[in-house]
Amino acid sequence: RWAFYINLPLGILVIAIASLTLPQIARGKRPSIDYLGILFVGLGASMLTLAVSWGGTEYAWGSATIVGLFIGSAVAFAIFVWVESRAVSPILPLRLFRDRVFTVSVVLSFIVGFAMLGAMTYLPTYMQYVHGVSATSSGIRTLPMVVGLLVTSTVAGSIVGRTGRYKVFPVAGALIMALGLYLLSTMDADTSTPMMSLYLLIMGMGVGLSMQILTIIVQNTAAYEDLGVATSGVTF
Repeated sequence: RWAFYINLPLGILVIAIASLTLPQIARGKRPSIDYLGILFVGLGASMLTLAVSWGGTEYAWGSATIVGLFIGSAVAFAIFVWVESRAVSPILPLRLFRDRVFTVSVVLSFIVGFAMLGAMTYLPTYMQYVHGVSATSSGIRTLPMVVGLLVTSTVAGSIVGRTGRYKVFPVAGALIMALGLYLLSTMDADTSTPMMSLYLLIMGMGVGLSMQILTIIVQNTAAYEDLGVATSGVTF
């Protein structure tokens, strides 16, 4: 509970700083809001999340509930695509996917996020049940991955900003992340804490070289009017 409340003053501080420092932009004509797009992408994502969360735990994978959620998600996303192709101001313009850079970045972002969140979800459970540490200690032991992510994303972002070259970073990041995942797969009850920390550091370095750079790539290649939606699209 306190881990949640400690973020509140930080959030208030960020809002205050943003309101004081962000430039004022002249208001234009109120845009058309894509309510149907918001509805169906929300339904599709929600049902997919519930299906993969409940499957094998709350319900069997072959149960009517899980199968129905998968089918409902597919239908909702299909309707979303149809709606976006006809909306005046779509929340995710389908024309963005004609850009190879955006499409590849979306795919890579999904893979990186899948690996990172999967590892961050699994590792504390592994540490608690296999090594017998507390929930707090398991969270602290994942800090090497955060450190690796922070350092490499900062360095890579700085280099891209100075040179404009970015292709090498997602490639190197994917290879390092694959190595990190392989090393994590070799852990067992006898894996020492220093070795575990090294594996997590390598994993974090791979994620850091990939995740933030993909956003920078999209922001630097998208048209100015698509900057916001391209950034949110690759993040989503």
